[in-house]
Amino acid sequence: MSPACLFADDFKLVNALDLRIINKGFDNTERPYWRLPANLKDSCRPDLWNRQQCSAGIAVRFATDSRSIGVKYSLLFNAHMLHMADTGIKGTDLYILEGDSVWRHVNTNRPRIVNDSLKLVEATYVSNLDGAMHEYMIYMPLYDGVENLYVKVDKDARITPGNPAVIDSSRKIMAYGTSILQGGCASRTGMAATNIIGRELNAEVVNLGFSGEGKMDSYIASTFAAMDDVDLFLLDPIPNCTEMMCDTLTYDFVKTIAAAHPNTPVVYVAGPIYPYARYDSHFGNYLPKKNAAALRNIKRLQEEGFKNIYWIDSVNLDGPEDDGTVDGIHLTDLGFRHYADHVLPLLKQLTGW
Repeated sequence: MSPACLFADDFKLVNALDLRIINKGFDNTERPYWRLPANLKDSCRPDLWNRQQCSAGIAVRFATDSRSIGVKYSLLFNAHMLHMADTGIKGTDLYILEGDSVWRHVNTNRPRIVNDSLKLVEATYVSNLDGAMHEYMIYMPLYDGVENLYVKVDKDARITPGNPAVIDSSRKIMAYGTSILQGGCASRTGMAATNIIGRELNAEVVNLGFSGEGKMDSYIASTFAAMDDVDLFLLDPIPNCTEMMCDTLTYDFVKTIAAAHPNTPVVYVAGPIYPYARYDSHFGNYLPKKNAAALRNIKRLQEEGFKNIYWIDSVNLDGPEDDGTVDGIHLTDLGFRHYADHVLPLLKQLTGW
């Protein structure tokens, strides 16, 4: 069946929901581009429920022979931050597949509002394409929500959900963590670590990073435990946790997931030692204590027979040169590239992808 379209003089708008939405962990969300199941609403803290409304990691896959490609969408918040570019907060990235495995960034839209009341953004990524059928992907905003999203193509162009083997839906990683995992502070949406990892592994990587709210809540662990289609869990909550939380919550959080999925790898990432901790004696002492507390619990689980739990240390997590952050904590594009490169060897080893 052809996607439903809205037509203008020389282009048509195709609802992303009529194409293929990827990197979304749950179907039973309150709105299409929210990230947590609707049944968790009463359990979530208000700030966590707010963060899950950001569309971080979610993307639309399609193939088209259009000579021009654009986008039109309404924002939920029209957010702005002092330390993160609007292109990463509420812009969108277009990628094209070159050959059979290499994704290339085509362009990023600068999210100018064209209708204030609707918080509406409309832009063209590229014109004068060759008119051949190509595989594409558009990554949605990292720190804002999307009410709806349309792909804009030539009026007479063909457009389909694309080859299902490209970003293979049978491969799924659930990634859980904090603002860093959510994508703060990538300059554009395709540079969040989960999106880089998805392109590298040809897999769907669900981004459940919640700024300030990655606190190992028991209902999140229970939600993961109830899933039946996950190939690997990637956990990175330490930046939002105190030393006491790392000591008292890690064991039960990880055990709940691992006990329900004994054959599924659970990878726990150590918290970063922020660059300024080299010089700030308090944080230089405190941050390693948080990691030590979490690691004690990981080792306890391993000793109790949970053999599919893995620990990744954070040495050079944001790169060896200490130039991988924008504010001493949140990552730049360079930092996210380093992060992905740091965890990918183990992910490849465990999945065989």
